[in-house]
Amino acid sequence: MPQGTIKHYDLATHTGLLLLDDETEVHIDAVSMEGSGLRYVRIGQRVKFDVVDEDGRKLARTLRHITFD
Repeated sequence: MPQGTIKHYDLATHTGLLLLDDETEVHIDAVSMEGSGLRYVRIGQRVKFDVVDEDGRKLARTLRHITFD
């Protein structure tokens, strides 16, 4: 499962960008957080997620916080 860092997130539009460790950008939207239990994300936060290709752009799905045990 890919991991990345929240680069940008706009609470008004519920859209943003994740930055993968290889510098690839992945788009996030309200659907990205549906069913994941997340209500918000913050810039710099580390997350793991699934990636889907929709209309030629990469979108994150099923965002989850990365927790350290």
